[in-house]
This record gives sequence, C-alpha cells and structure tokens, in this order.
Amino acid sequence: MSTDAIAVSEIHEGLTSPTIVNADHYSADLAPTTSQQRTWVAKDFIVLWISLAACIPTYQLASSMIQQGMSSWQALFTILIANLIVLVPLLLNAHAGTKYGISFPVYCRAAFGILGANIPACLRALVGCGWFGIQAWIGGWAIYKIMTVFIPSWESQPAIAMLGINPPQLLCLLLFWFINMAVISLGINSIRYILNIKAPLLIVLGIALLLWAVYAAHGFGPLLSRPSQFVDGGSKAGQFWSFFFPALTANIGFWATLSLNIPDFSRYSKTQRDQALGQAIGLPLGMVLFSFIGVVVTSATVVIYGSSLWDPVIVLSKFENPFILVLSLVAVCIATLATNIAANVVSPANDFVHLLPRLVSFRTGGWLTGILGLLIQPWNLISEPEGYFFQWLIAYSALLGAAGGVLITDYYCVRRTQLNLLDLYRTNGQYWYINGFNPWAIVAIVAGILPCIPGFIEVIYRSTIPPSFWTEIYHYSWFVSFGIASVVYLFTMTLFDRTIFRQSSDESSV
Repeated sequence: MSTDAIAVSEIHEGLTSPTIVNADHYSADLAPTTSQQRTWVAKDFIVLWISLAACIPTYQLASSMIQQGMSSWQALFTILIANLIVLVPLLLNAHAGTKYGISFPVYCRAAFGILGANIPACLRALVGCGWFGIQAWIGGWAIYKIMTVFIPSWESQPAIAMLGINPPQLLCLLLFWFINMAVISLGINSIRYILNIKAPLLIVLGIALLLWAVYAAHGFGPLLSRPSQFVDGGSKAGQFWSFFFPALTANIGFWATLSLNIPDFSRYSKTQRDQALGQAIGLPLGMVLFSFIGVVVTSATVVIYGSSLWDPVIVLSKFENPFILVLSLVAVCIATLATNIAANVVSPANDFVHLLPRLVSFRTGGWLTGILGLLIQPWNLISEPEGYFFQWLIAYSALLGAAGGVLITDYYCVRRTQLNLLDLYRTNGQYWYINGFNPWAIVAIVAGILPCIPGFIEVIYRSTIPPSFWTEIYHYSWFVSFGIASVVYLFTMTLFDRTIFRQSSDESSV
C-alpha cells in the first residue's frame, strides 16, 4: 500500500469512533474505506473495465457509427481516441478515492459544499438511472426474443398505446428488472463475483459472433475493406468531419459517467499505482476489442443480409438453430445483468444515500435507481442510432462534463489534492460555505451547461427548427461544458473566495 494510503487509512480508523461517526453528515455507507477494505489491485481494475466494456451498448456504440456511414477503421479510430481522452479525467478523479477512501458524493462536498454536493450527485444519479433502464430493457429484450422461439404469437401482439411496447415485451422487461433487484439486495460485495463470471462469458459470445461473421462473409476482407460513406462516391461524401466530432463527443459521453464516480471504485484500491495502471490498460483495451467485434459483425450483416443491423439481439435472433439462439441470448442476459449492477447501480445508490444519509441505505438507493430506470421508458432512448447518439450520449455529456470540470479544477488547482477528511462530514467546517452550498461551483456548472441547451433543443425539434451555430456547439458538449465550467470556477474562487487559498497547514491533507 502506498504511503498516502497507509497514512489516510490509519487516520480513518482513528476517526471512526466517536468523532466521524457522530458527524452530522456521516453514514456507514459513506464512510471512508479502511486498510482492511482496500483489497483491489491492478488486476481487479483491468477485469472491471473489460467487464464493463464487454456489454451490448458498447457493441451498439460501434455498430451505430458503421450504420451512420463510417468505415470499420474510422469507427475504431474514433473509439480509441475518445477513450484515451476520457481516461484523463477518469484517472484524475480516481486519485481522491484512493487517497482518502471516499465515495463520489463525498468527494463532491469539497467543491460544491456538504449539501451542494447533491447537485452533481443527482445529475450523475439520473444518468445512471437512464443507463440502468437501458440495460434492463436490453436484458428483457433478449428474454423476449428467447420466448418468441417457443411462442411465436408474442411477436404479433399489439403495442400498449401509452408505452409503445406490447404486453409480452413489458412482461420480459419486468422479469429481468426483478432479477436485477434481487442481486442488488445481496449488497455491493456480490458485484465483483458477478463480474468475474460475466467477463469471460460475454467475451466468448463476442468471439463466437466474430467467427460467425468472418465465416459467413467469407473472410475479413469484405468486412474491413467496406468503404466509408463519407468519401468520394459515398452517399455522405464530404461530411466526415461534421459526423466525426459529434461521434467523438458521444464516445466520450459513454464513459463520462464513470469518469466522475470512479472514486466509488478507486476507494477500494490498495495503491494509486494499482488503480492507475489497471484502468489505463483495461479501459482502452476493453473498449477497442469489444468495439471491434461490433464493427465486424455489423459490417457482416451488410454483406449477409443486405442492410446493417446495429442491435446484436436482432442479429442473434436470426440464427435458425433454437439451441444456439437460446444459449446466446441467455449469455446476453447474464452479461447484461453484471454490467448493469456494476456500472449503473453503485453510483446512483451512493448518490441517493448522500441525499438522506440517515434514512437511505445502499440497498434502498439501488431500488430507487431501478424504479426510476423503468419510469424513463428506456426503449425510447435506444430505438434508433441517431437518437442514441444525439439525444442521449451527447446530451448528458454536457451535464457530466461541467461537473467534472468543477471537481478536477477544485481538487488539483484549488486544493492541490489536500482535503480535510473530517470536515467532509460535518456542519460548519471548511466545506460548509454558505448554508452548505458553494455558490461559485453552482455558477460554474450552470455556465458550462447553458451554451449546450439551444443546440439540444434544435436537435430534439430538428424537423421544425433548422440547425444553427448552436447545434455545432452542442456537438462538442462535453468539451464545451468541461472547459467553461473549469475556467469559471477557477476564476470565481480565485477572485471571490481567497480564504480557500489560505488554509493553515493543519487543516490540509486530512
């Protein structure tokens, strides 16, 4: 264990009774991790990221770019660059989790205030609920496709007017949802074991799909040599850059969620080296490898079926052998379950605990995540690739980019990585600001988000509102919101809150 981690762990254990336990804003679920709880090494983080990357939305992220006109190499290049970019804020935010053993909402308290931390926590929680719903829909959709093999009449059932899906689809969604809720009730310790099962399972399924695609298309040649639709002779000639930058932003937005709440995981790391090395290997490697499968299989569907199929569940449903079909879709269900719990429950659950630390437990927070995930009607978010890109991934990247800009600027430029651990849990400490809120953090996050709103409206109502300069700004949402929020926060804190820079040495560090 690193020197920092040892020192902080010893202080954690010294604070557990009675000082920190009796603090106004303490709960067992938000407590700093102790040295005994720090069991994750580099291997665990590599497995975590490969497991998270090996999921259906990753496949769809890659396949949607193929369907929108990119060549295989253009899509893979975009994914690689995006994940190298998002790796930077991810590692920067992870540092605090490992050094102080604190979760994401507690980390937010230093910049936003003890109560103001609920603002970025709720933004991240709502996005997490959305992703939970999407993954629950994918798992339910796979169950539905399994059942239609045995009950073909299900596919002819009319849709429920207010929902847009038919009763069997709703039934399968609820079944998969209840399975998720059962796992959540087992607690956070179950996640690591599920991930260890899921990672090889979905990788085997992905490799099997890859081999099928290469065999059915008679080699890699027809798949990887398929020309881009953005070059001369293509249907979208000359439009490459106008699609590349929104695609890059969408890919960054894909993991902008965990780039914020990564302290929820890095707090269990033995050393800074373990979390940094594991994530630097696991994230780019996992995303590129599984995206490669999505790219190749989607290209194969063009060769085999004459049109690109971006949904792997639809691709699997075209297999005629019932045994292979059922086995493949069951694997999708298990893998989706593991990804959903690890990526989309841990952070929202912690965020809901932060709202009411004395009343809400991790399990209760998990149930709230699941309920909200259903209420957003996730099937509408991924009904087609354009909406998935422009109305979901890019849209929420503006929210999380602004929050990330404030957090990173505060931790590195204002605090110089030094936090007062006890004050993160008590009223009237240095992070209480004005009635628990830091107004300059709120000003910064609003300033970062505002320029992206007009473009979002233009995209939503594109059939009636022509695109303008604001649409172009919106295509760079994560970069715009991150940059503006960072500059505004540093400027206002420097100009109006100089006491932050005059903390005494005994108040810094811990």
